[in-house]
Amino acid sequence: MKLHRSLLILLGIISFNAHAQLGANKEKFTHADTLRGMLTPLRTCYDINYYHLDVKFDIDKKFISGSNLFKFTATQDFTKLQFDLYANLQVEKVLYKGKEVPYTRDEAAVFITFPKTITKGSKDEFTVYYSGNPTIAKRAPWDGGVVYTTDSLGKPWVATACQGAGASIWWPTKDHQADEVDSVLISISAPTGLKDVSNGRLRKVTDLKNGYTRFDWFVANPINNYDIEANIGDYTHFGDTYAGEKGKLTTDFWVLSYNVAKAKKHFGRDVPRMLKAFEHWFGPYPWYEDGYKLIETPHLGMEHQSGVAYGNHYVNGYYAGNRGNPTGIDLSGTGLGLTWDYIIVHESGHEWFGNNITSKDLGDMWIHESFTDYSESLFIENTSNKLNGQIYVNGQRRGIANKTPIVGPYNVNKEGSGDMYPKGSVILNMIRTVINDDEKWRAILRGLNKTFYHQTVTYDDITKYISDQAGINLATVFDQYLHYANLPIVEFTTINGKLSAKWIADARGFNMPLKVRVKGGSYVFIKPGAGYFTPVGIEGINKDNLEVDTFNYYVGVMVD
Repeated sequence: MKLHRSLLILLGIISFNAHAQLGANKEKFTHADTLRGMLTPLRTCYDINYYHLDVKFDIDKKFISGSNLFKFTATQDFTKLQFDLYANLQVEKVLYKGKEVPYTRDEAAVFITFPKTITKGSKDEFTVYYSGNPTIAKRAPWDGGVVYTTDSLGKPWVATACQGAGASIWWPTKDHQADEVDSVLISISAPTGLKDVSNGRLRKVTDLKNGYTRFDWFVANPINNYDIEANIGDYTHFGDTYAGEKGKLTTDFWVLSYNVAKAKKHFGRDVPRMLKAFEHWFGPYPWYEDGYKLIETPHLGMEHQSGVAYGNHYVNGYYAGNRGNPTGIDLSGTGLGLTWDYIIVHESGHEWFGNNITSKDLGDMWIHESFTDYSESLFIENTSNKLNGQIYVNGQRRGIANKTPIVGPYNVNKEGSGDMYPKGSVILNMIRTVINDDEKWRAILRGLNKTFYHQTVTYDDITKYISDQAGINLATVFDQYLHYANLPIVEFTTINGKLSAKWIADARGFNMPLKVRVKGGSYVFIKPGAGYFTPVGIEGINKDNLEVDTFNYYVGVMVD
């Protein structure tokens, strides 16, 4: 059997072996993983409506203390529920109607028992008081916790970052993505002379007359736990407004005092064109009530809702100072990522995918990361042209490993493969190619953000919506690319003098329309058989003049 040149290119990333198959990743999970990732009746019995998180940061001692008020609606009758707080933090007491209630701890789960039955449909509340030395993040944002450092003038600089690890690494909460709080008041007390910047809008600043100042920030919209943030430093504020699809959107910027001049120039260039691009492709910015913010942080960045953490050092591309390149790099290798700030574009893209639309389970983090990585190419398309956007996506292939599936295991708080970033982007560009209607594709992306506005979603929600709106059954395409590491291969052979094609894939019944052409001609769609050969049906085509659109299709090609 002769290998087509496009398969030869892909040989290094196609490997049909047991480790690449669905379910082959047999990582062992612990009781603690299940407590964190499983939606048991002790969690589903209540729907969280409101938090008031009130925390004091003793920076010298790296110690925090405070409380969180839980307001909830009972979804069933119950007397016991679960919330979450890392075991290294102490629960001092839990108050219900002014009295302490008993609690027990198991790993990072805390179980409280009420003195009476909380009845279905009733609204109630309790308050958790806690303290301790939270986990210090050693390599934020890739590991979770609190960052304690100083700025270049030696002033304290503190930030939280906890995606994956979970918000319970620094505050008590119902720590599961499936249930987002409807609104939250964040009160952070910082040493006087420093400022805290958190999500939403600043409501009040209070000098506590004890060496601390409290900053009250209110988020009026649903927000996932890991997005809630504290950023403490010698911040200076400036702002502007953006004329968006829903009217005037406030854009606020909080940066270290000595970076104001460069921030005004840098943010002023990229934020308006980012918002223009993403409102065009995804629909209105989801948080007009809470505004848009960039907050300078000592870590690289994070998609904190309405308060995006920014640590890209005001460079174009992706800051790689730790890689010996402080001027920034282009992760696609195409050069097209060097005219804009990667963190501004990528992390802001999460305001639509990740924050507006949030996966119910961490195993479906591809919903956050695949669409957001893809958003980078749409930004390029909006500021340049479609071809450049496609070239950028094609360049993202260099970061794909194809070793484990993109979808992770459910109910254990575990993400899937890091391929969810570049491979996810490539998949979405390929699906756009299959749909072959750019206006319909744009309508699908905007429709996702309208249909699932401020909601948590599942794999089926997203994949079915795209298939339904496209009018094409893409179920097996999503199945193959998200549940298996292997790429599908299209095999061509000549039968009775006619070129025929079939798919070789892991997903049962895999079927995807494919663009091919006679060399030098125009691409047309064919439908290779799902495991069996079907005629290509193009006049004059043969194995010697066949060309497959491997620029847009991420597949292996084999010619017999």
